[in-house]
Amino acid sequence: MLPTATMLDAKVPRYTSYPTAPHFHSGLGPETARQWISTLPTDKPVSVYLHIPFCDRLCWFCACHTKQTLRYEPVSDYLQVLHAEIATVGRLLDGRVPAGAIHLGGGSPTMLRPDDLIALGKHLRDAFHVLPDAEISIEIDPNDMDEQRLDALASFGMTRASLGIQDFDPRVQKAINRLQSFEQTAYVVDGARARGVNSVNLDLLYGLPHQTVESATVTLRRSMQLAPDRMALFGYAHVPWMKKHQTQIRDEWLPEGTERYAQSEAVRALALEAGYQAIGIDHFALPGDALTLASQQGRLRRNFQGYSADRCDTIIGLGPSAISQFEQGYLQNTPATGDYMRRIEDNGFATVRGIALSDDDPVRRWVIEKLMCDFRFSSGEAERRFGTLAGDVVMHAKQLAAMEGDALCQWRNDGFEVTAKGRPFVRLIAARFDTYFTATTTRHSAAV
Repeated sequence: MLPTATMLDAKVPRYTSYPTAPHFHSGLGPETARQWISTLPTDKPVSVYLHIPFCDRLCWFCACHTKQTLRYEPVSDYLQVLHAEIATVGRLLDGRVPAGAIHLGGGSPTMLRPDDLIALGKHLRDAFHVLPDAEISIEIDPNDMDEQRLDALASFGMTRASLGIQDFDPRVQKAINRLQSFEQTAYVVDGARARGVNSVNLDLLYGLPHQTVESATVTLRRSMQLAPDRMALFGYAHVPWMKKHQTQIRDEWLPEGTERYAQSEAVRALALEAGYQAIGIDHFALPGDALTLASQQGRLRRNFQGYSADRCDTIIGLGPSAISQFEQGYLQNTPATGDYMRRIEDNGFATVRGIALSDDDPVRRWVIEKLMCDFRFSSGEAERRFGTLAGDVVMHAKQLAAMEGDALCQWRNDGFEVTAKGRPFVRLIAARFDTYFTATTTRHSAAV
């Protein structure tokens, strides 16, 4: 049975955090950041995310915090301030906290000149004890790349190259302002592997303007010729009310809900047929990949970078718009680059909002993450972790399973479980456990 139009048209959060970012508020600032960072234990690894908020071209599909610049001077000026933020955090931690994972995102981190990439890595190592087996992931725009930048990424210590592709169809590329050939992409993949990078991830999208089932599957077939270790097959998030440049993409160019769903099912089936393992709702990995092993062993995590095998509970976000995750809650830097630079120069921190977790939030955060990663959670495990605080959530799960008429979820073997039929709609199911979510007041992207 095909999903209903209501299900396909539903708009819900992506649940890369709980509570989700629209519910952050301005009551938390630099003093909270200092306190939460200062109390981090020195024996537990953290993840570090660095945001590079610049691109040399603006892709119209992008929902990231970034801006276009054709001059390098603003990038150089920004890096000096980013170095200062890294140093401030490093002083609070006394350089002793281990970093188990580092992720450079943007924007386009590969816009940085080779010497600046290497210098950024040195500043990170001055502030953190980067573990020898730390995963270092860098988002790459193949249009930026040359031999010198590939060498610099290797010097930085990159262990996973993450390349954006979106779609290889010229008509789709023109509509999203992202011209990128297969040959450019292959050059970067080959160059990274020649320098010892042992993991390659490719990001693709479905639901793009002018995209069809045929064009989406052709792109995926060509992508798999590069033998990526992982692939992310995301649904395009059309949010022009948040990202004004997305207004360049006309609504009538976009596939309707049934076509978008057909694209997602087609690329999923093709990836599985090729031997990739399904990870959560939109990631795929080879059988021996760390992501696959984490999924099989119940260690899969979900955060602002998507699905991860990262075991770190704390994420320190650096740069404008970056979000940090702590045991106590979430903190976010100001998104505007100029404002970020002024705040860092004034007092070392640019935190402008966040949310402290209530007693109930950790239970629901764990349940929603388990649903998004494993499609089930055990009531026994919930009660062992959270004691009596788990009671209301477990009771709600039983009630939801009992009244579910579309066979999307069930109660089985001491746990709440999303059925195979319900997995494409797990975000809708997760939203039923979200006490903050109100469909009429908060705008989100399509659930599928």
